[in-house]
Amino acid sequence: MNDGGAKSELLLQVTEINGRGRSLVAAQPLRGGQVILRESPLLLYSAFPFLSSPPPPYCDHCFRLLSQSSQRCQSCSLVSFCSPNCTSSHTPWLCESLRRLHQSSSAAFADQSPERQVQARFLLSAYNLAAASPSDFQILLSLQGNGDSTSDSGFLHSLLSAVCPPLPVPISPELTAALLAKDKVNGFGLMEPFSVTNEKRSVRAYGIYPKTSFMNHDCLPNACRFDYVDSGGSDGNTDIIIRMIHDVPQGREVCLSYFPVNMNYSGRQERLLEDYGFRCECDRCKVEASWSEDENEDMEEMDGEDDEEEEEMEEGEGCGDGVDDDDSSFPHAYFFARYMCEKENCFGTLAPLPPKGLDASRLLECNVCGSVKEDEVGGNA
Repeated sequence: MNDGGAKSELLLQVTEINGRGRSLVAAQPLRGGQVILRESPLLLYSAFPFLSSPPPPYCDHCFRLLSQSSQRCQSCSLVSFCSPNCTSSHTPWLCESLRRLHQSSSAAFADQSPERQVQARFLLSAYNLAAASPSDFQILLSLQGNGDSTSDSGFLHSLLSAVCPPLPVPISPELTAALLAKDKVNGFGLMEPFSVTNEKRSVRAYGIYPKTSFMNHDCLPNACRFDYVDSGGSDGNTDIIIRMIHDVPQGREVCLSYFPVNMNYSGRQERLLEDYGFRCECDRCKVEASWSEDENEDMEEMDGEDDEEEEEMEEGEGCGDGVDDDDSSFPHAYFFARYMCEKENCFGTLAPLPPKGLDASRLLECNVCGSVKEDEVGGNA
């Protein structure tokens, strides 16, 4: 991990919050645009099923788009790399496991869902990590998520135990189930490149980022994540970078939104319950729970027009922005007008560029499409 991890220890503090578990709070006042965490993945694996056709167009290590000079693994012929420097994670055990699993796929995977095939990729990466770095594997096991044995975990454990070469470490069905649970609630997706014509972007890879996984969800967050997977350079392109959306005081919890903030109430609750196992009770959800279905649908279509409530909003009252319990009108318009990208099919969140010295940046960057615009609303509260 780069020095962003050490720096984050000065800015963020892990705290137990009643009903929310381990959380990250500001250890000092934080400014809009401030980079509070930069973290490399503990492990990273392809989001494409084994039976993908055509094969994924990404390097299996750094997940940049492959070029004409890319190199295919000569042993398993199942993964490609953009340069020889990216082959280090493709160990002989992992290579042979992929080859054997693919050979058995006609019988074992033919009727299996793409999701289950991707779960198998994660387990191979986790087993490989256990052999390559036992200390990192213990970090993975320490993350939130307790798994019960299910048909999925039982099937995958039996399959991998039977097909793969001897596993690097002793793996039980219970441990396999626990690993799958860690991945389910701690994995972050690295998305395919943005395109205005592609409304439904897919995930190209999943990664486990231990410190970032401590960040809880809020439907009006005060921080957002950036990644620069397709950037130049040889290292760090799969790092996650967390920047503040606006100022928060010391002691305030720092939260991300786990999905685009324009989703309506019912969609958010369904997604959180299905993917993460909880219902959200943030300030925004408390208000929207009383809204009609039409009102929630209208909220998704808000175009960022100015609203008289914008000037009344006081930022930083919660993970997102505070609201009185008896307030029936929540200032979504302010957040959407200032912090939501207007580009077609983007749905990204804007955050100021990192401040230089004492001066806050007037430029806002989208964490999805990368566009930059001038902040027309005003400075931070």
